[in-house]
Amino acid sequence: MSKNSEIAARVLDAVGGKENVKSVVHCATRLRFVLNDEGKADTARLQQDNDVIQVVQSGGQYQVVIGSHVSDVYQELTAMANFGGGDAASNEKKGNIFNQFVDIISSIFTPFLGAMAGAGVLKGFLTLAVTLNWIAPESGVYVILFSIADGLFTYLPVLLAFTAANKFKTSPFLAVSLAMALVHPSITALAGAGESISFFGIPVILGLSGYTSSVIPIILAVYIQSHVERFFKKIVPSFLQIIAVPLLVFLIMAPLTFVVVGPLGTIIGDWLGSAYNGIYNFSPIVAGAVMGGLWQIFVMFGMHWGFVPIIMLNLGQVGYDTMVPMLLPAVLAQGGAALAVFFLTKSVKLKGLAISSTITAIFGITEPTVYGVTLPLKKPFIAACISGAIGGAFIGFSNVANYTFGLVSVLSLPGFIPQDTKDMSGMIAAAIGMGGAFILAFILTYILRFDDPVEETAIVKPEAPIATKTKERMVLVSPLEGKVVPLAEVPDQVFASGALGKGVAVEPSVGKLFAPADGTITTLFPTGHAVGLTTTDGAEILMHIGMDTVSLDGEGFEAAIKQGDTVKKGDLLVSFDIEKIKAAGLPVITPVVVTNTNEYLDVLDMEQTDVLPGEDFLTIVPN
Repeated sequence: MSKNSEIAARVLDAVGGKENVKSVVHCATRLRFVLNDEGKADTARLQQDNDVIQVVQSGGQYQVVIGSHVSDVYQELTAMANFGGGDAASNEKKGNIFNQFVDIISSIFTPFLGAMAGAGVLKGFLTLAVTLNWIAPESGVYVILFSIADGLFTYLPVLLAFTAANKFKTSPFLAVSLAMALVHPSITALAGAGESISFFGIPVILGLSGYTSSVIPIILAVYIQSHVERFFKKIVPSFLQIIAVPLLVFLIMAPLTFVVVGPLGTIIGDWLGSAYNGIYNFSPIVAGAVMGGLWQIFVMFGMHWGFVPIIMLNLGQVGYDTMVPMLLPAVLAQGGAALAVFFLTKSVKLKGLAISSTITAIFGITEPTVYGVTLPLKKPFIAACISGAIGGAFIGFSNVANYTFGLVSVLSLPGFIPQDTKDMSGMIAAAIGMGGAFILAFILTYILRFDDPVEETAIVKPEAPIATKTKERMVLVSPLEGKVVPLAEVPDQVFASGALGKGVAVEPSVGKLFAPADGTITTLFPTGHAVGLTTTDGAEILMHIGMDTVSLDGEGFEAAIKQGDTVKKGDLLVSFDIEKIKAAGLPVITPVVVTNTNEYLDVLDMEQTDVLPGEDFLTIVPN
């Protein structure tokens, strides 16, 4: 079994199995589940999975953040069960109207987001190439590449019809046929010429450019089509349905779309566009600061999908959009903060995650950065939001506009060049705002700092008196009161296998951890759940209170010592709340291991059943 298959299997089991999955799709970094019962999902287990960055429950979706290789995991996942892949959610109501709206938009746009982003970046680079006189707009190279880059946006209603049909559980081919009617050359030509037509005397409003690049009309039309199609399937005999149902849907939906739905969708779109432009025109600086500062928070809760129709409407109505440029500093600032974490942290694991997520943020993917680095550390996330707000305000002040759709990343910059004037001032201003936010986030993170997490499997030694190993047997006393359990029975493979060293475990009955010998506290995790002690004789002892208790973030733990303290045998080290740990569904079993076992001949336990603090517990046999 491949690693991606193993990840998919673990995730599927944790969300309650395939019988609990109503549907699942994926975006750039997330598996987006719609579950029959979210209460059956084991969120705590997923959050402890090393291959899962975070779990987000928003907009009626149970989102498991995997990272940039999510598509490979998704393929393995769908191979395990026949999920409704294109249907990111059911038609059932989930939460308030806003949540339903976000769910619909994300479900419709997610399947072809990659294609749309790729086309947008290509369109931007073609504009840059023409501006710098690298290619001529009349050349075959430009015409062919521009046809694919611009074609997706011109015929956007066709793609939307297909994904909307999957969302609303109706025939995608009928929906696509309806979209093709909206963008048919004859309709577009009439709209462009300003000519009016009627349907049995009812005037048909086509607008200035028809429905090319439109968003809302086709989504509304497909939603209505789903009900019309289901109605006819109920009343038409089954032997006639293959011909009669499509025919009746066409006869109803074509005029209804052109006469009612299309104009209504256009009016809604105009209203949304006017509302946004009114806010932007009131103060581009304030708009930039708000969007730049809050964008990653919107992304965290899935609310960013609510802005996609506004971006598409701006591009379709006026040919440019001012929102995307203001978001660029918010994205790059997360990368700047993560880069600072790379230089500041002493954790090898966090260093690797920080540098990789810096790169992904530069190219527009911030979920690994936010969930894996900046948000858990808190202050870097705050630094990035502040920097994003300042950069967004600068870009708003500079009135930067975007002329094509794409992911918000450095690759978006060429899209800020207008095709008609080839003016590069907007791109330059955006680069300054973006670069400034990146640098400022880096500096602020350096100033604010953060609580550096200590590696879970390593004992980090501060400068302390050098212990001297003796040739005498060393006896450790019990640090706990409770039932003695063999290390092999600890529900954690790392401890149970002895990979961290030999020792024994205790199922504590009293929430007090004492020093098993004289020595120096060489490790104290910020959460208080694990303590490392180097004895005066040189033995390195790790005491880990409970399993996965790091997830409690220190709740229920109170340290009586600090790292670097010298302690005597029997001194109180940590007080902990056994009931709180159990209430969180976590094992309270506590391994006590000698992590430098390989420096000794053996480590032997006393074979007790129950133990009290201060009783002989482990014997360390020297070489």
